[in-house]
Amino acid sequence: MIEVRVFATLRDGRDKITMMAPEGISCARDIMTRMNIPDEEVSILLINGFHQKPESPVKDGDVVALFPPVGGG
Repeated sequence: MIEVRVFATLRDGRDKITMMAPEGISCARDIMTRMNIPDEEVSILLINGFHQKPESPVKDGDVVALFPPVGGG
């Protein structure tokens, strides 16, 4: 299973942690597509604690964390 964690505004209407079967998932973008999260809504993408890109590969046992752009002043 792939553990997907979403933070801040990306949690709206989604669980904080989602477990996904790895079948049909080859990269982080596949996860974002399944969760209906457009690329532009993700500012930071971590796979196993390391900064990655949406096209980075994902495999069974990975932990993927998605963060939106940070606002404020």
